[in-house]
Amino acid sequence: MYLGYLFILISATAFGLMPIFALYAYDQNVSVNTLLFLRFTFATIMFFSYLVFSKKLVAITKKQLLLFVLLGGVLYMLQSSFYFSSVKYIPASLAALILYLYPVFVAMLSFFINKEQLTKNIIISILLSLVGIVLVLGAPAENMNLFGIILALAAAIVYSIYIIVGGRVSIEVPPLVTSAYISLFASISFLLVGVSTSTIHIHFNLTGWVSIFGISIISSVISMGTFFAGVKLIGPTKGAVLSMVEPVVTITFSTILFHENMSFLQIIGGTVVLGGALLVVLTSEKRKIAQNKMDF
Repeated sequence: MYLGYLFILISATAFGLMPIFALYAYDQNVSVNTLLFLRFTFATIMFFSYLVFSKKLVAITKKQLLLFVLLGGVLYMLQSSFYFSSVKYIPASLAALILYLYPVFVAMLSFFINKEQLTKNIIISILLSLVGIVLVLGAPAENMNLFGIILALAAAIVYSIYIIVGGRVSIEVPPLVTSAYISLFASISFLLVGVSTSTIHIHFNLTGWVSIFGISIISSVISMGTFFAGVKLIGPTKGAVLSMVEPVVTITFSTILFHENMSFLQIIGGTVVLGGALLVVLTSEKRKIAQNKMDF
């Protein structure tokens, strides 16, 4: 019954660990394009290897192939470009806060495109989670550069489109196949960017490679596979809202591994985010129970 929610929470945890791995990689002078290219290249190899050996690789249509190109080679690239460009103009915490407005856009797009019901409790849970995000990440009042804010907002909008399109594809194609093709086209995009800008290199030590494999296995294979599996079961809106526990995971592990102390407000904010996510689960399950009773 709760499998879809569990998948999304596992995905959010795995995604939340990605900045931790990245910090170790950057400490070994691994460039951003190198990290992202190798991340998706290794993920692609692992996804397709599993699918081939387990005989779960299914044929896809030309339309689905184009959607995978859109998801991996275009939307992910744009989202990353907008987000990483925004931090040049505004504080990273503000950029992250704006990025996590994407559940609002997902809910709105789902309402207009997928005709998914936007209930009062879903709206409340989104507002609760946003308040929690503000407390966890902070809302800096300085350096409010309009261009940087627009870039971060664009990243949130593109990511919401990515989730909606990915949710539609995951209905027709198994989650692991979806993840495999998205990884493939994302790796191709980052390769093209890296080669054209001469920013790909592999001259780093074991710690750098361990970090890259951590991102590839945990923050790519596990996170992407469980995310699309969860979206298939519970829908993109609930999946997006539950994914908002990701920054809480990041801050928690940063505190443990890098001794970055969490303030009282951050702890409260993390609790509020989890409370908003819990409300989504409880609301959905109560609706299912009521519907089952009506069916009888």
